[in-house]
Amino acid sequence: MNDRPASFPPQAEAIASDIEAATRRLMQALDALESAVERRREADRDEDELASRIQALGADRSRLADELDGSLVKSRKLERVNREIAERLDGAIETIREVLGVGESGGAGGEDDEAGEDDE
Repeated sequence: MNDRPASFPPQAEAIASDIEAATRRLMQALDALESAVERRREADRDEDELASRIQALGADRSRLADELDGSLVKSRKLERVNREIAERLDGAIETIREVLGVGESGGAGGEDDEAGEDDE
């Protein structure tokens, strides 16, 4: 009643061996997949951190550009005020020279008087 050939147990062992080999390959593939997923998570974290840094640098750049613009405006204003002050000083100096020039011509006799005093 046993129609099975005598080679059945070796075939069953071969099938079991093939199943074990396939199971090992599946486990290795799952381990490799798990490692790849972990590497991808790390890469995503690194990418997110890099994106955050880039965003922070962009914000810093914008802030620094605004500060630079403000500094340029202040610098130009100071240059303009400096020119105005220089012009006013030039005018004041000229006025003082004119006043001194008038005083010198009126005081020329006074200098002679001083010179005369030295002679005495």
